[in-house]
Amino acid sequence: MDRTLVVLYGSQTGTAQDTAERIGRQALRRRMKVRVEALDSYNVAGLISESLVIFVCATTGQGDPPDNMRNFWRFLFRKSLPAGSLCRLDCAVLGLGDSSYPKFNFVAKKLSKRLLQLGANALLPVGLADDQHDLGSDAVIDPWLKAFWEKALALYPLLPGQSLMTDEEPLPPRYTFQFLDNILEQSGSRVLAQEASGPPSSAHPFLARVVSNRRVTSLTHFQDVRHIEFDISGSNIEFTAGDVVMMRPSNAPEDVEQFCQMLRLDPESQFTLQSTDSSTALPSRLPQPCSVRYLVERFLDIAAVPRRSFFELLATFATNELEREKLAEFSSAQGQDELYTYCNRPRRTALEVLMDFPHTTAELKVDYLLDLFPEIQPRSFSIASSLLAHPNRLQILVAVVRYKTRLHKPRRGLCSSWLASLDPSLGDMYVPLWVKKGSMKFPRDPDSPVIMVGPGTGVAPFRSVLQERISQGRTANVLFFGCRSETKDFYCRSEWEEMVKAEQLILFTAFSRDQEDKIYVQHRVKEQAKVLWDLIANKKAFFYIAGNAKQMPTAVCDALKEAFQTEGGVSASEAGEMLDAMERSGRFQSETWS
Repeated sequence: MDRTLVVLYGSQTGTAQDTAERIGRQALRRRMKVRVEALDSYNVAGLISESLVIFVCATTGQGDPPDNMRNFWRFLFRKSLPAGSLCRLDCAVLGLGDSSYPKFNFVAKKLSKRLLQLGANALLPVGLADDQHDLGSDAVIDPWLKAFWEKALALYPLLPGQSLMTDEEPLPPRYTFQFLDNILEQSGSRVLAQEASGPPSSAHPFLARVVSNRRVTSLTHFQDVRHIEFDISGSNIEFTAGDVVMMRPSNAPEDVEQFCQMLRLDPESQFTLQSTDSSTALPSRLPQPCSVRYLVERFLDIAAVPRRSFFELLATFATNELEREKLAEFSSAQGQDELYTYCNRPRRTALEVLMDFPHTTAELKVDYLLDLFPEIQPRSFSIASSLLAHPNRLQILVAVVRYKTRLHKPRRGLCSSWLASLDPSLGDMYVPLWVKKGSMKFPRDPDSPVIMVGPGTGVAPFRSVLQERISQGRTANVLFFGCRSETKDFYCRSEWEEMVKAEQLILFTAFSRDQEDKIYVQHRVKEQAKVLWDLIANKKAFFYIAGNAKQMPTAVCDALKEAFQTEGGVSASEAGEMLDAMERSGRFQSETWS
């Protein structure tokens, strides 16, 4: 009997990958052969000959599959695939989602349905993990996995004489490090990043020089927001309004030094990696040979809040009884409240956890670093400029994330803090980046008016839209912009005022803290009901929302539906249907983030 489990994942931020790898480790403890792969690196034609597969997938944007499963998605939904083609496959689908988004776990639900259409045998109902749950995704994942292993071991039992491995027994590392003597530093990122031709990508980013990095909020304002410009000359990068730029940050130099000291690693030493299993590929982003500094600075996510899997692995190294007990508690299903209080709520980093468990950290073996720490994930930013207005340039608007928790040291966003630290006046600074298509699409008809609601940094994609449309002579543009104060965080004010003066833009502003009663963009949308109804009903305008996903998008939609009722004389249900129809036809679009 073939006791091989294939775990295939579609992951955007690394959470689904982490879950897939955790399932892979559980399979090894059940003496199974296991392969864990991203869906797009898996040869999908091989699915017809697999026996047992778990699919772990996230949902992105407006119900879209993650980037690393899009080719698989297109293949699986081909109409030409025969109905019974997966009849030999036992499978299970686990979705990782967030119920605050309208298309909750849409990809997992749709994938599960499609696998059944193709004849696959689902071992259990699709798992729908929810990040909004008090205990996070694990509240669904733990019982789902328990049920999966009961079914899987009944169908694929242990061989005679085999027994399950205990959680305390360490699994072998995925890679081993071979340290080298006297090799000069060769792993510079510039060499690595620009050796490929064609448009830049995740595997081969373009090293863009930072042209300017200026603060656009007043120095007295609590929030530091940056307008950063990059030179993309010679990059083959093309983008249009609504597209996003991807970039991978580096860890702070002080964190790198501290990490190397704690693990007694020489940052300048060089090593090569070897896989311990022929089915495990070497990480494509690491040069061979590689320096410890490069590995820690640019690859290992030491500044992230660690997931439960981190504690599970750390516990296998613990020899100190107190530390071992605590790590075992944090790894258990019963200890998730404790773990949340210790780690997630105060946003404690993996580096800080290692400092709290010094005896266990001293026992860590370098070969396990790539099992313990995930890879730094790329961050996405809406592009805030147009190539028609700024050739060979790409601009972004970044809010620098910094806040206090009960921990003494303020919390910092890895990418925004790294970007803010890049001062081009101190010499040439480079950022590895690439561009991908955004979810928002803008009208082709030059006469179609565009209404945009973009409070805070949500205005970034609309700056790109306005620059592009005005360069094309399209002047039917309406912008609702909101911020706290006219004098402190009114981004791009002079640009908007020039556009208004040139009759290329109608601008409505909401400064929430400049008067006693807070005024937000949704209040301005409500006030302009007559204007909006005329543009939407009579001139077929397109309506866009971008910004924070908390209450704003819902409040704006409610204000818009109210405008349909007061000005169009329709009922509440008809107003809702109108908005739904606009969404289906692409005339209402939103891009929000939490």
